[in-house]
Amino acid sequence: MEKKLISIVCCCYNEAGNIPETYRQLKDIMSKLEKYDYEIIFEDNASEDGTQDILRDIASKDKHVKVIINGANFGASRSAANVYCNASGDAVIAVVADLQDPLEMIPEFIRYWEEGYDVVWGQKTSSKENFIKRGCRNLFYGIIGFFSEKKEIPNVTGFGLQSKTVVQIANILQKQDPEMHMRHIITGFNFKIKLIPYTQKERVWGKSSYNMKRYFIFAITSLCNTSTVPLHLMTASGFIIGLLSIIAALGYFIYKLVNWYTFQVGVAPVVIGVFFFGGVILWAVGMLGEYISIVLRRITNSPLVVEKERINFCNSSKND
Repeated sequence: MEKKLISIVCCCYNEAGNIPETYRQLKDIMSKLEKYDYEIIFEDNASEDGTQDILRDIASKDKHVKVIINGANFGASRSAANVYCNASGDAVIAVVADLQDPLEMIPEFIRYWEEGYDVVWGQKTSSKENFIKRGCRNLFYGIIGFFSEKKEIPNVTGFGLQSKTVVQIANILQKQDPEMHMRHIITGFNFKIKLIPYTQKERVWGKSSYNMKRYFIFAITSLCNTSTVPLHLMTASGFIIGLLSIIAALGYFIYKLVNWYTFQVGVAPVVIGVFFFGGVILWAVGMLGEYISIVLRRITNSPLVVEKERINFCNSSKND
């Protein structure tokens, strides 16, 4: 009987200190699961710290390891979408190379998948990260949960297993919009999902390249990808503010007619009105810009990434 293939995918950028231990743990875990064949696919986003040389060395000694080296840093979302497209397993397990997520959960992911779950994800119940980042993340989940038109799953990062069917659907949608996160795709198709709680560890080596700026951009993109409520809010607020402006203008006009010689409008109402309407307009334009950028991504037929090198893939052609 042919063994089922498990694909383990890992995107990395400047993780030279973590890659050897990540590989060691993955190999140790998968070598004990004798019922399954496996492949480990590392996709490097143009690292500058020696990560690429380490990956080449590992792949030269272990044919289970495949490596994709991108020609430039295309970002976490695009490289993740690309590595999913290159995974050929019956199930795909996504991990990160910072060793914060417990890789020893992989056998449990596979067990629940065999029980019939389409998606088996780790869900963070606690984390060693600083309280500011944790607070911002909780605020993000609260806002997304309030506005989203899809069911939201809080405190999941993508660490976990997806069946081949789920990955195939995700590949189609992420080619249309690479910034669409896997968790937003999955909840819209009523897949059978299993969540396993875990505590996220501290980063073993190095510093994450995912800073507050990237978190903010990700939050705004996620909001626009999962909800059209902000567009409706702009329409409603525009109508309400316009109506109130007309009422205020009529009120001032009538009061001026009644008190023609004694009433002076002054500059305060004008200044307040200018700043208030200016703020509303800037907010509306910004949100419209986000939605337009999503439309542009979906109608622009560009490659997810441009690959510079592929190692241990049977087909040497490059998949964009």
